[in-house]
Amino acid sequence: MSDTVRRFLFDDLDIRGAVVRLDAVWRQLMTGRGYPAPVVDLLGQMTATTVLLADNLKQPGRLTIQLRGSGPVSLLVIDCSERLNLRCMAHHAEGIAAAPALDLLGQGQLTLSLDTPARREPYQSVVPLEGGTIAEVFENYLRRSEQLTSRFFLAASPAGAAGLFVQKMPTTDQRDPDGWARIEALAATVRPEELLGLSDEDLLTRLFHEETVRVFDARPATNDCPPDPGKVRNMLLALGREDVYANLKKNGVIVIHDELSNHEYRFAKEDIDLLFSRTPETPKSVH
Repeated sequence: MSDTVRRFLFDDLDIRGAVVRLDAVWRQLMTGRGYPAPVVDLLGQMTATTVLLADNLKQPGRLTIQLRGSGPVSLLVIDCSERLNLRCMAHHAEGIAAAPALDLLGQGQLTLSLDTPARREPYQSVVPLEGGTIAEVFENYLRRSEQLTSRFFLAASPAGAAGLFVQKMPTTDQRDPDGWARIEALAATVRPEELLGLSDEDLLTRLFHEETVRVFDARPATNDCPPDPGKVRNMLLALGREDVYANLKKNGVIVIHDELSNHEYRFAKEDIDLLFSRTPETPKSVH
């Protein structure tokens, strides 16, 4: 199966893990973006990581992860609900060449935000970017935030994004003092082409064929973000007639691009005339 995340557990070792494979969903996320190959690689690895983390959400909510840096890739954003519905975006300079992740991102910070109905304000965690790869950035984050040793193995291409995650639990060493070192070493043999090309079952069998692995049901990931022109119209109303018509006079047409959902909205003069003719009263602010 593709476009899924599947958890697994080494029962005898108290080590948990998960595999994510994004194929059609990833290609849909990239449609029309025109990102250069180094950006696709970074964004794909980060998307796979976000799905692995969002799969652990215990209640309705939305996990948003941002990598913001001083390098030629200045911003990566992944937004994922507890149902694993994905959105993403990137900001980058022109003419980017392949380079290590740390060189592309530069100095910056990792921000994780969790928005749930139970919280009045989103929970937010901000840490410096530490690590030479996307995997190392998140391994260091989990070591700081959860005090748990974890490993990520990630791969991405224009056709797909994938990841393997393993995590040592507090009781692992009690079960088998050599267990974590063994599983970590086996996981580290995985190749990018295997992450992107093998099924979950084949991948786990190839890596851990001598271990007892309990595999759970796969969960689907999606990119189901239909256009929402009503929301955009409300935004224009909130800006006000004067500002909207000034923008229209300057540009001839109003174009709004929702980068996260990858939708573009265009409003000609007749659209704006109709919009404001229906709302003569002072528009209310959008929340």
